[in-house]
Amino acid sequence: MTKSVIHTDKAPAAIGTYSQAIKSGTTVYLSGQIPLVPATMEVISEDFAEQAHQVFKNVSAVCSAAGGTTNDLAKVNIFLTDLSKFATVNEIMSQYFEKPYPARAAVQISALPKGVQIEIDGVMELPE
Repeated sequence: MTKSVIHTDKAPAAIGTYSQAIKSGTTVYLSGQIPLVPATMEVISEDFAEQAHQVFKNVSAVCSAAGGTTNDLAKVNIFLTDLSKFATVNEIMSQYFEKPYPARAAVQISALPKGVQIEIDGVMELPE
């Protein structure tokens, strides 16, 4: 199988040595998205809910560029600097996904790039 790079201007450009996503066969591996506004590459705000919405918008844009939607995500990893925001993540996530929801992990970590509060990556399976 060959791998191909997925890129869209509707999500933040990579800020390191990685691609927004890589497609291998029908599987797409999404790199972590943080709450950067693609046009400015700046953090949307300090508000957690606004950051979470922006991350889901960025993830959605990468899914779309790969030929799918968030509903094609089989696995999502959510990294939070404050696990007490978990209920907010659940409420916001429900606006971007339909049942059946993907498998998911939510982990509290000490810090994220650019001082943001949330990062999400995932694995998407596209129809053949």
